[in-house]
Amino acid sequence: MEPPTSSRLNSRKRRKDGSGPNGATELDGIPPKMSRRSLGLREPAPFSDEVEIDYSKPYIRVTYEEAMRGTPLDRPVRVYADGIFDLFHSGHARALMQAKNLFPNTYLIVGVCSDELTHNFKGFTVMNENERYDAVQHCRYVDEVVRNAPWTLTPEFLAEHRIDFVAHDDIPYSSAGSDDVYKHIKEAGMFAPTQRTEGISTSDIITRIVRDYDVYARRNLQRGYTAKELNVSFINEKKYHLQERVDKVKKRVKDVEEKSKEFVQKVEEKSIDLIQKWEEKSREFIGNFLEMFGPEGALKHMLKEGKGRMLQAISPKQSPSSSPTHDRSPSPSFRWPFSTKTPPSSPANHSRNESAVTYDISEDEED
Repeated sequence: MEPPTSSRLNSRKRRKDGSGPNGATELDGIPPKMSRRSLGLREPAPFSDEVEIDYSKPYIRVTYEEAMRGTPLDRPVRVYADGIFDLFHSGHARALMQAKNLFPNTYLIVGVCSDELTHNFKGFTVMNENERYDAVQHCRYVDEVVRNAPWTLTPEFLAEHRIDFVAHDDIPYSSAGSDDVYKHIKEAGMFAPTQRTEGISTSDIITRIVRDYDVYARRNLQRGYTAKELNVSFINEKKYHLQERVDKVKKRVKDVEEKSKEFVQKVEEKSIDLIQKWEEKSREFIGNFLEMFGPEGALKHMLKEGKGRMLQAISPKQSPSSSPTHDRSPSPSFRWPFSTKTPPSSPANHSRNESAVTYDISEDEED
């Protein structure tokens, strides 16, 4: 079997040069995936009393240098990590991940203390021992779980489980009348330190719950839990219900305020648009008014043209002197009847003049 590194290099080369799925060619098949050696990656880790150990082989610990160089696949480095693991969180998972990756070939055994030991040496837990066992079982880095793990590791316990190294953070853990329960492990050269994850711990989570107790109690009452289940008194129960109603009213008022703000904002936006349109229309109206009625507007030109046409109609222009003159017949003279003077008449009018006697009125006669 090729080492994993060469397998990765070959697969990268096939992805780069090939044209098939995942970079493989027609002549080059897709390499099978490596099988997982750890049961914890596919199913919960087994308990230690469910795992068979071959005690026929002698128990010989590996040194730190041998463990770092890498051991055969059939002889992994057996690392032990213990704890309470109450309210299993990411800090626990990160510590177990570090323990799993201490050496190239590691078999991680995790010990979980029982409720009796924990309550005696540390205090009351939120989760019971069965819940804590189950939580650790389902961590992907764990290969084996030891139930009812001892508070202080004895040589007999280390030999029974054939432990090579014990992983824990390097901070002295004072308990059970000792300044550091891992002191003898460190002196024996079996201690492998890990790093704590800052900002999260079981105590921090409990502190948050205690700090926001009223919030969580009200939430669980709203979800259907009884006051007896939450250990809430009758007065506090009524107080929480009243606070819940007050919060609902506040939320409604807040929703109404937000909606009114949105409405006012929309009205303001529309009013601004209307004002802008009104200003544009007013400018357009004023411009049209000035074009029509201004000093040089169209109305003035229209009035000038109309006035000129009226003057031309009233007093038309005289004919030029060079134009030909037409002979006009003299206007007939007015005569008084019984006048003795007769104007010269044409032969054509002689017959008419005979039937009527006319008198020519002169200026002298008028006087």
